[in-house]
Amino acid sequence: MSRFMLSRPINLDRPRRAPIAKRKTKCLGGNGRYLVQLETRLKEYEKGHNNGAGRQESLDVTPLEYQHQQDPPATTLSGNSEPPTTTNEDDIDGNPLTEKIAHLVLSPEGDKRYIGNSSSASLGKKFLDFVRSFKTGLDIGEDFITPAYNSCSNFSIRANAHQAKPFTTSLPPFPFAKRLYAAQYSYIGTIFSFTSPETFEKNIREMYDREVDFTNKSDCLRYCQIFIILAFGQMYSINQWTSYDGPPGFEYFQQAMNLLPAIHEQPSTGLALRMAVLLGLHQEVSDDTLDDHAREHRRRLWWSVYSLDRILCVKSGNSLTIADEDIGVFPPSRLSDEPDLGPAAVLFHYTELSRILGRIMKSELHVNADVYRTPRTTAYNLVSSVQSILAELTQWQSNLPHALQCDFTKLDSGISRQCVSMFLHYSQCINMTVRPLVFNVVRICLQNHEKTGEWPDWKEGLQQSTVLAVETCVAAARNSAAVMATAAKQNLIATYGYMDGEHAFSAAIILVMINIAFPYNLRDRAAMVLALDVLNGMAEKGNLHIRSLHRLLLSLYHTVIPSPTESGDKPASAAPEHEHMSPPPADLAPPETSPTEHRPESQPIQLPHVSVDDPLAAFLAAQQSTSPIPMSGDSGFIVPEELLSFENPMGDAILWEEGYGTFDVGMDFDWAQWNS
Repeated sequence: MSRFMLSRPINLDRPRRAPIAKRKTKCLGGNGRYLVQLETRLKEYEKGHNNGAGRQESLDVTPLEYQHQQDPPATTLSGNSEPPTTTNEDDIDGNPLTEKIAHLVLSPEGDKRYIGNSSSASLGKKFLDFVRSFKTGLDIGEDFITPAYNSCSNFSIRANAHQAKPFTTSLPPFPFAKRLYAAQYSYIGTIFSFTSPETFEKNIREMYDREVDFTNKSDCLRYCQIFIILAFGQMYSINQWTSYDGPPGFEYFQQAMNLLPAIHEQPSTGLALRMAVLLGLHQEVSDDTLDDHAREHRRRLWWSVYSLDRILCVKSGNSLTIADEDIGVFPPSRLSDEPDLGPAAVLFHYTELSRILGRIMKSELHVNADVYRTPRTTAYNLVSSVQSILAELTQWQSNLPHALQCDFTKLDSGISRQCVSMFLHYSQCINMTVRPLVFNVVRICLQNHEKTGEWPDWKEGLQQSTVLAVETCVAAARNSAAVMATAAKQNLIATYGYMDGEHAFSAAIILVMINIAFPYNLRDRAAMVLALDVLNGMAEKGNLHIRSLHRLLLSLYHTVIPSPTESGDKPASAAPEHEHMSPPPADLAPPETSPTEHRPESQPIQLPHVSVDDPLAAFLAAQQSTSPIPMSGDSGFIVPEELLSFENPMGDAILWEEGYGTFDVGMDFDWAQWNS
């Protein structure tokens, strides 16, 4: 990265990871008991499979009950502290996060793709498998990885891939094209810099005024850019869609792909970034023909591609495409004719977040900032990694201009889309940094409940560092739900946008997990209802992928904590007859518990002057009735200072190491089976 944005060097001696991670078997010093256990489990698995007991979708040979004590941590624990829980052969689940298995998945098109540690889909699959290990009756159409479009439709990226040129292209009327450009600009134009309004209007007028020469490379690329922008514009301007032939704008996207060389049938930001490198966009160039505007456009184009590549690599769990130390171009800067808080400022701060997000996928010198990869050394390094990333996020927020921050005291007033995008990106960085630990705490709580039938306080026995880390992640999820609900009320949510769907699901799954495993909390319950309501709004408008994610979360919640309104003959996992998948208002009350179950928290207070039909108002009322931890101030979310300075949590060492173990789902799992 440039000298202005790179904070510390990175170890170049570490070998690059292969595209598909192979299973690694550790040397156990000749301990034959481990091999005997594996053979016994394999026989049990084969026996269950032959009897039809094995689930159809799970093709992993290694069972989820892989015990942590068979793979002891490298660190030596203090003799005065004990791990928060013990595992043995009778546990409902050993340690589902330490499987040394990666995942290849089958897309609806039949292609094998890698789904890595940090993807939200991996977290959803992991939590689903864990709940299934001790709860029956969870019969859900598991299609939440990819939407199932009509297999008979022409859903090919290159509709005319096998036809000879010239292509048949169709531009919309000029006023409509300008409206589509304005729609995409309001959502991503201020975040990423691909073309200016002036350049777009000049190019599209030229396309209307003359016949396009498809044998001319410049014409093809210019036309392709126009169709890509129109595709984004239609996707962002349509909030309801019923076609099974692809999302809004897909027809424009097909036309754009037909104008590109057939490099690969599945284009990606990785190809875009490599093309940008070949053009030298990642370095400052000595070219006297470039004026200030042209140079700045090159810089902004590079950082836009870089930011997208970082985001998609981390959220899909793939390796980063380019190292920061290989980048020498200057960061985006304001031109003399631009306002102080123009596109350059927005792109600069957004790109800084993307750089910080990328740190969870790599290791740096002196500080192990790689949150999701193995091997780990000590719990202290894990804590240092989380602290380091959260400290950078805190510094980033302190440098963010006030005009780009979300004012949590005025969520009922107007909010800009660029503020929404910035805040959701920031909260997602916190979420992805800490959520492996949250998952492990939730897992242990549910294991203990299955053993004792009680719901103890999840904080019991944990050190302050661990508690603060979990609370920070939960607070980020709560605030993300509030911002997305506010944006939805102002029609600023992209129903088919990847980023918005990812942010909504990432926040919702954290809130669902902690509402299942932790003692009842009014604010967290209201936040969960709000997050599910956001997902439901996107699902009702035709987003099939979000609909499947929403159904998954609701089924998980009602399987573990059945709704008191459900009749005895209706399984908890059954979907309601109508499509509204959010929990009913009655779910704001604490779940009914049996005499053996006890949630150690007082009964909730009633929400004053709040309509149960308005989840956002209910959440804001609950937020005001509780002292927020961490703080929510005028600038939105603040990481507590105590989390940036706590000592080595040796008492929770095993908990941290289990939580940040290999956060994968199995390589052989066929995600195509999940499409109903």
